[in-house]
Amino acid sequence: MSDGPAARLQKLFEGHRLTPTQRRIAHCMVRGAADVPFLSSVELAELAGVSQPSVTRFAVALGFDGYPALRRHLREVAPAAGQEPAPREDSYNEYQQAVRGEIENLTRLAEMLADPAPVEEAGRLLAESAPLPVLGLRAASSQARGFAYFAAKVHPDVRLLDEAGSMLADRIDAAATAGATALLCFALPRHPREVVEALDHARAAGLTVVTVADSAFAPVARHSDLLIPAPVGTGLAFDTACAPMLLGRVLLEAMADALPDAQARLEAFDTRAAARGLFVE
Repeated sequence: MSDGPAARLQKLFEGHRLTPTQRRIAHCMVRGAADVPFLSSVELAELAGVSQPSVTRFAVALGFDGYPALRRHLREVAPAAGQEPAPREDSYNEYQQAVRGEIENLTRLAEMLADPAPVEEAGRLLAESAPLPVLGLRAASSQARGFAYFAAKVHPDVRLLDEAGSMLADRIDAAATAGATALLCFALPRHPREVVEALDHARAAGLTVVTVADSAFAPVARHSDLLIPAPVGTGLAFDTACAPMLLGRVLLEAMADALPDAQARLEAFDTRAAARGLFVE
């Protein structure tokens, strides 16, 4: 089966060091993969919310002489070359467009999960690691914290790493010394340098790094042993991360499936919670 337009664009971007602005253009192109071969550089710039020179520099960063050369390449590999792009939904305001962009991101995630093998492998690695360090800094800290909160209900020892600094390496070393075999990382734009350094330190300590990142060509890709991408929304001033959050819950499910006593732990927690009156009915 041939790759779709979005998958072909992903492959085109892989292996390139892109700036945050260039990653924004890349995400925009992937979301509108069917239309991009027919857009001018000005139209693409407006769609991505960047300047026209940024689009030109982006094309050069990918190895093309300029945007016209990139567009010619996209038209050559596009299915049904010459086909007119689908009508644009200009009737939606910017907030609605941001929501629809996230719906598209979730649809792409669903298509990726048609092959469950990477998620199942990640679930096994996380289940086998005790303790299980979960890393997420800056924008990704909420993703890591949410995963760690629920993971602690079924995993015997989850350690949240959501603060950078010199003690981060110490905490990774402590987890490895205590028996950890894997580390789960949530990495979202803009990617902090401390995350890359922490992943390198974790791998040097013998940990297998499983990463949830915004794309397969994120800066953390070559510092991870298993990376599962989930795109972020870029339609608002600050990125939205519905797909990475949902992928985190999917990984929780896969990890729980690989833990033989997960259900017993959940039931024990529910019993304690009822006894303490933790939740209102």
